[in-house]
Amino acid sequence: MITTDALARPGRRDRNMQDKHGRIFQAAAALFEAHGYAGVTTQAISERADVGAGTLFRYASSKDELLLMVLNQALRAALAQGAARARGLRDPVDIAVAMVAPILQLGGRHAENLAVYQRQLMFGAPGEKYRNEGLALLAGLEAAVAAGLLEQAGARGLPARPELARVASISIFGAAHLAVSRASTGAYPGHVPMDDLRAQVRQIVDGYFAGLATEGPA
Repeated sequence: MITTDALARPGRRDRNMQDKHGRIFQAAAALFEAHGYAGVTTQAISERADVGAGTLFRYASSKDELLLMVLNQALRAALAQGAARARGLRDPVDIAVAMVAPILQLGGRHAENLAVYQRQLMFGAPGEKYRNEGLALLAGLEAAVAAGLLEQAGARGLPARPELARVASISIFGAAHLAVSRASTGAYPGHVPMDDLRAQVRQIVDGYFAGLATEGPA
């Protein structure tokens, strides 16, 4: 007799696929962390994962997709930690910075990898699985920042203007994106990116609340 537990367990084929995916992920993550994007080949990843090249490309079609797969997971975990830190804060600038700071922290670990990640998210082929996952992560971040601004506006008795909050959240994310890019471009030497990011977020948040205040109380 087939039990409910047996039906719920993945079959051998699914377990094999999950095992291969896990080995590929672990191999790619370790090699990108140790050598950077330019220093890694798909052959090295397949050898470390102990899978054939054909098998590797069934899980990710290119080295770019492998990097997206790895950094999507790293960014997902980092953003969750940032959101948890933000829940314990009261100042809207501190909240917004806590939510976007993980992007800079990832860049601090390996600027080259994050620069390639950003490039692939912006200019990669439409429809790629891991690119879509990354874009969804960033869209969720922008939505969370906007929701935080709306909540703060309500606490101050200001009118709810979701569109203004959305635009402000895009500006905050844009500031974080440019702060990450500074590591690879060498722009603004002598200035700390996180300090500049906080100052930019302060300007954006102050401008958002000032705009709402001109409309009067909610």
